[in-house]
Amino acid sequence: MIRIIADISVSLDGFVTGPDPGPDNGLGTGGEALHTWAFSDDPEDRRLLREGTARSGAVVLGRRLFDIVDGPGGWDDTTGYGASEVGKPSFVVVTGTPPEAVRLTDLDWTFVTTGVADAVAVARERAEAASAAAGRDLDVVLMGGGALIGSALDAGLVDILALHLAPVVLGGGTPLFPGRAPQALVQRSVTPTSTATHLTYDVL
Repeated sequence: MIRIIADISVSLDGFVTGPDPGPDNGLGTGGEALHTWAFSDDPEDRRLLREGTARSGAVVLGRRLFDIVDGPGGWDDTTGYGASEVGKPSFVVVTGTPPEAVRLTDLDWTFVTTGVADAVAVARERAEAASAAAGRDLDVVLMGGGALIGSALDAGLVDILALHLAPVVLGGGTPLFPGRAPQALVQRSVTPTSTATHLTYDVL
């Protein structure tokens, strides 16, 4: 069964970037601390990263995040999604207008202009095809940004919420839950490491 998993790093005060994020400062001021766990040598951090990327049949992201990862200072062979961990899943971008060109032409990009629900539906099709090829169930992973994950939660599209709680207070930036409606969750796992507390919830 394909699951829709929202997976994102967040500060103790609820931000997924630091203050003043932008194309040349993607995670905002101090926001790099959110992803310390992803580059850690802690065995549990490595296991969670490996398992998380290995389950990805397709990945959904918003246009702002795409512009950062496909920009000059973005992903490369060593820093891309699951780099050195797994093969490359399909990527589905929610955008108002597709870009004129893509730098990372070795990745499978699909641009959806009709909203997050349609993007998730396209990603589910990609994950189903990847699952058939792999002979095992793979998932759709919503990697962000925060607005995309919030929209997906509001639309009832998310099955699992995976948060990587970084031990940092950013004091501002992009909030993950700005004015969200109440959301019922069931806690499934808590894994503390030297760099983060990894939390997994079923979304009711």
